[in-house]
Amino acid sequence: MKRFSLALAILLGLVSAASSQTDRKPVKPIRPYVVMTGQSVADLQQKLQPSNKAEDLIGGEGMELRVAIQHEKDTAAANGEIHDASDDVYYVLDGSATLTLGGTLEAAKEVEPGEWRGQIAGGQKIVVNKGDLVVVPRGTPHQRSTPGQNFTMILIKVFEDPRPAPKPSPGSAAWAPNARPRPLQRPGKQRPWRGRTALRGRRYSDWGRSVPARH
Repeated sequence: MKRFSLALAILLGLVSAASSQTDRKPVKPIRPYVVMTGQSVADLQQKLQPSNKAEDLIGGEGMELRVAIQHEKDTAAANGEIHDASDDVYYVLDGSATLTLGGTLEAAKEVEPGEWRGQIAGGQKIVVNKGDLVVVPRGTPHQRSTPGQNFTMILIKVFEDPRPAPKPSPGSAAWAPNARPRPLQRPGKQRPWRGRTALRGRRYSDWGRSVPARH
């Protein structure tokens, strides 16, 4: 009798597990997909010059990914950096830059959670040019400079956790010191994300805001 009861309990457990698996469904997309033609990318590159700016193609609240086109002109990074919880990918669209990769970050200072700045010791200097691809895993000291260069790249950041909502700055219309943080919306409940899907023949004056270039 005990063996029968044990076998029945195991059988019921297996049936329950199988039932829970069949109830699973794939998630809904939280952003529309983005398609850009080669001409669209070239137009956006032109728009970002000559300033040191980046324009996000996709990313933001709830996502573990950021993709941006970033332009830098004649810059020299004062410090190296380490990201604790994000990986970087660079694809060079135009120009060249000198990267310092690896080594150690001396006198490291945490400027915000998981973001470190300091001087790189023992890193390897590498010159990258148009068409080159660079992958910088989290925890890797890295630094980039573009002396005398107009440098443009696609920056892809992969984050460990979904990105939180941006914090409003004091004095802005959205700033409310005592307001509760807004929870992330469920997939499928987001507002339509207009102006981000690039189709042939469209102009990009209404693309998302350009921001100062960041690593």
